[in-house]
Amino acid sequence: MNQFIFSSESVGEGHPDKVADTISDAILDACLAIDKNSRVACETFVKSNVVAVGGEVTIPKIGQKPVGSVINIEEVIRDAVRGIGYIHDDDVFHADRIFINNYLTTQSPDIAQGVDAKKAEGKKHEEQGAGDQGIMFGYACDETTELMPAPIMFSHRLGRELTRIRKAGKAAKWLRPDAKSQVAVEYVDGRPTRVVNAVISTQHAEGTPHSEIEEFCIEKVIKKVIPKSMLTKDTEFLINPTGKFVVGGPQGDSGLTGRKIIVDTYGGMGRHGGGAFSGKDPSKVDRSAAYMGRWVAKNVVAAGLAARCEIQFAYAIGHPEPLSVHIDTFGTGTVDDSAILAAVLKVFSFKPADIVKQLKLLRPIYSKTTNYGHFGKEDADLPWEKTDKAAALKKAV
Repeated sequence: MNQFIFSSESVGEGHPDKVADTISDAILDACLAIDKNSRVACETFVKSNVVAVGGEVTIPKIGQKPVGSVINIEEVIRDAVRGIGYIHDDDVFHADRIFINNYLTTQSPDIAQGVDAKKAEGKKHEEQGAGDQGIMFGYACDETTELMPAPIMFSHRLGRELTRIRKAGKAAKWLRPDAKSQVAVEYVDGRPTRVVNAVISTQHAEGTPHSEIEEFCIEKVIKKVIPKSMLTKDTEFLINPTGKFVVGGPQGDSGLTGRKIIVDTYGGMGRHGGGAFSGKDPSKVDRSAAYMGRWVAKNVVAAGLAARCEIQFAYAIGHPEPLSVHIDTFGTGTVDDSAILAAVLKVFSFKPADIVKQLKLLRPIYSKTTNYGHFGKEDADLPWEKTDKAAALKKAV
């Protein structure tokens, strides 16, 4: 018998790094709402009562004019922070009182000539090239209804429920935006069998008794969203283990776009190429190819071709074709991995322009992806979560 325990974590919208991700994606969506061909690489830094945004933004409709001439960046940022919930009188990081520094400039023409879908000097192809070099992974498995690993999905469910209750404002009015969750799952012979422990650390208002926080998190959150069959008499619950969590968010720690890449993907169960997502338009294959990988892997599992599937691609900046594509089903495939790969290459196109078209990525949809994972969300209009190619894969195999 092969037995092990695997843990994954998630973070709430008010976590400093997620505040930064949320702002970056809000700016991206604002640009795409004006021009679907916008090129955006937006980084955000938050600390105390300060927000700094920087990077490169080019909106073709306005040419070389600064993005601030058509988008009220300050308003976008404040609305994003307000949406997270930093609106309490005792918040140092408050939507209406933060100081904003804007360092966004236009994109380098040297990068644009390699990425844009046109023939340029020294460029071999007229097709759109990848926005950067790098490797990307996609992953899926049959452990949950979302075809995601159980530890990360359970962790996300805890965070989403905390946020739902907090924003509803009817119960636990002491809840504040910053939070973390973590779930450890025991596997026996490759299958999740029970939750060993569940951890919630949530920011709260001053003076809230720890016993109240503990009872609420266990009874109203953990036991509500984690399947009863996965909880046992031996499951350990750890709620605010330090005992107090009043100072949180950017007041308590600095935040930076792109630091939660494992939270954003598969909780460590699948491999990661290293590229972050938030604040990047879909010409950046760090984001679009990772979404493509999820779509492919999920359809392979949905088609019944494997219980687990991981796909890897590699790209070179300005080049329209992936340099390699690799499939691994970890011995769970119903046919050889080589046959699955051949079917995948027949059903899907991995050219950057085709990825954008297939997944309808030139839309302001990215704020939906920012929190609680970019994958496993079936309640949002995210095409990479559809299993619409499963039948075609079966036929191709």
